[in-house]
Amino acid sequence: METDELDARTRALIERGELERATERVLRAYGGELARWLCSILPVEADAQEAFSRMSEELWKSLPRFDGRCSVRTWCYMLARHAASRVRANPRNDRELLVSQIPSIQHAMTDAWSTSMVEAKRVRDVYAEIRSTLDDDDQTLLALRVDRDLSWREIAIVLLGEDAAADEVDKKAASLRKQFERVKERLKQLAAERDED
Repeated sequence: METDELDARTRALIERGELERATERVLRAYGGELARWLCSILPVEADAQEAFSRMSEELWKSLPRFDGRCSVRTWCYMLARHAASRVRANPRNDRELLVSQIPSIQHAMTDAWSTSMVEAKRVRDVYAEIRSTLDDDDQTLLALRVDRDLSWREIAIVLLGEDAAADEVDKKAASLRKQFERVKERLKQLAAERDED
């Protein structure tokens, strides 16, 4: 399903008050890629899973205020980034998840997570080891641009938030392009150093 079509269907479900169905639909569409991205930026699987759970819960809670200023996909990455930050700040937070009480959402979360774990384990290689030497911001940028193929504007919105002014988003997008070039050079340097060893 195309992003625009998914966004339109999701908005229609939200307008009808069908938040559980909207959350399930979004998790089925993007849950796998979000889980893989969280695994790539949070090296401990339990932390990535906690961030995924928090993101899923926040998605469910936040859909009523989703107004379409960005795509649902971008919204989800923004929520996932915030969840990852909260997990980094407080990784062991024992709490009962609200969405775990909703079978359809729990099923969509489990499917996305299980499928992603199989794929994520296949992807771990020398490149992932080299990437892990980058700082968190550079890893996030690399994962969003290369692994998730988000546009510079979408990445800027993920990092700044959906309320950022258009000129602020444009400036951030330009800054991210430059940062990305530096990250690519750093990766080449690290790969060359590894080959020398």
